[in-house]
Amino acid sequence: MVSENGVRSLLATTATMNYLKDIETQVSAWPDISVHPHRFVAREFRLRKKEIGHLHSSGELDIPFPRTVRDELLKEGLAREHRWVPNSGWVSFHIAGKESVESALWLLRLSYLCFRLKVAVDPRALFEDESEELRLNSRLKTLIEAFAHLEAR
Repeated sequence: MVSENGVRSLLATTATMNYLKDIETQVSAWPDISVHPHRFVAREFRLRKKEIGHLHSSGELDIPFPRTVRDELLKEGLAREHRWVPNSGWVSFHIAGKESVESALWLLRLSYLCFRLKVAVDPRALFEDESEELRLNSRLKTLIEAFAHLEAR
């Protein structure tokens, strides 16, 4: 017989897996994104050959950013330091429920934008469209423009 706590745990795990699947479905629909197994029991999202993040079955999302963008995300409380590489550009975010799915997608889309700007035919137009869609604040806009060298174009 399964205890009441065991049933709650199973339901929570099933719900989390559904959230993770929803994130994977949405991210895999973005242009030039592919999904691959990751070495630490995770699903890895790549823009062409560059990893934009990976999602562990535990609900932990790890995402690379330029160091300046990462620092701003931490300062604003939008992500946490990566537990294994805290002094890198990587951040972590935990999917704790339905309400955190949108935040996870926002972070992944921001990483996607940073990498996509490097290969875009018209990075300025891409930046303008995406920064509006993501509702980036002025500080993040400035940091991403500097990272992508948009101020010189």
